[in-house]
Amino acid sequence: MSESDEFVVPPALDRGDRVAVVAPGSNRATDYPHVYELGLKRLREVFDLEPVEFPTTAKDSDYLYDHPEERARDVMDAFADPEISGVVTVIGGFDQIRILKHLDPEVLRENPTRFYGISDNTNLACYLWNLGIVSFYGGTVMTDLAMQGSMYDYTVEHLETAFFADDLDAFGDLRPAEEFTDENLDWADPDNLDRHRETEPNPGWTFRGPETTVSGRTWGGCVGTLDTQLRAGRYLPAPEDLDGRILLLETSEEMPSALDVRQFLIGMGERGLLERFAGVLVGRAKARNLFEDPGPDARAEYREDQRETVADVVAEYNPDAPVVFDVDFGHTAPSVPLPVGGRVEIDPASERISVGE
Repeated sequence: MSESDEFVVPPALDRGDRVAVVAPGSNRATDYPHVYELGLKRLREVFDLEPVEFPTTAKDSDYLYDHPEERARDVMDAFADPEISGVVTVIGGFDQIRILKHLDPEVLRENPTRFYGISDNTNLACYLWNLGIVSFYGGTVMTDLAMQGSMYDYTVEHLETAFFADDLDAFGDLRPAEEFTDENLDWADPDNLDRHRETEPNPGWTFRGPETTVSGRTWGGCVGTLDTQLRAGRYLPAPEDLDGRILLLETSEEMPSALDVRQFLIGMGERGLLERFAGVLVGRAKARNLFEDPGPDARAEYREDQRETVADVVAEYNPDAPVVFDVDFGHTAPSVPLPVGGRVEIDPASERISVGE
């Protein structure tokens, strides 16, 4: 697939449409049904979409691990169903790569449908990318949709674009969110559904590297999942298919060390992949989780260490690529459901990021 090849943007949803809810990764809905139900309620009340729960949503994570073929079947059935306009994931996971061998690519290619999910859903986003189908890095039920307290206006605005806009030009020039959070509220406590997470002012994006304007179609996602993809080596694009693309990178609540991120990027560099990208967008690093909160100073230091690591390795292997840090996508909130396979332009001189067809 070359840069001139056409990617398909699946048809937009309309308010009132039916959307499939599937669990192609793990499934915390069975552990925290009150959180899951809040996400479904928001699909109905905020976006006027009708969630249709597919069989995997009723299975726990242990069962799903043992039955990757059933997870794949739900995905294919959802895409093939003419009454389904979009496919929304419950949550991520860690082993979704195991379902890919059970997918029939022709079913997905012949029935392009808008797909929404982050984290381990990078596996499906990259699989769809190989088929020339644009997907959206956002919109997961138990994170974006079930945000405690209320959904952020920033997230709602951009999800509406991802759901209902006919073409990707509707995203246009992005802007940083005014505030952000990476706090976790314990899902085991139902009272937390009414609490708002602690936020802090968003200092904006950080641009590193040359001030050259670049544009290209996006590829990538969660670093941990991409690392698994690179180790397996079965579902990667041909190296030349990454020429001129924009690399998407973000790290999860696992909070990998700067050394882990460096080793991942060096692996991409030594594989001859990192040099092929025109530019890089890096999501804001999540610097705390439910079990570990080192405090605001340590969180800021963690994010800065990650910025320096990414900037250093990209400059070594691809000095012509501008890099933008702290873009609002991934595991922090609020977020933009960036199109994976959509076109992005990075203009460092004017500090502009634009999304389009």
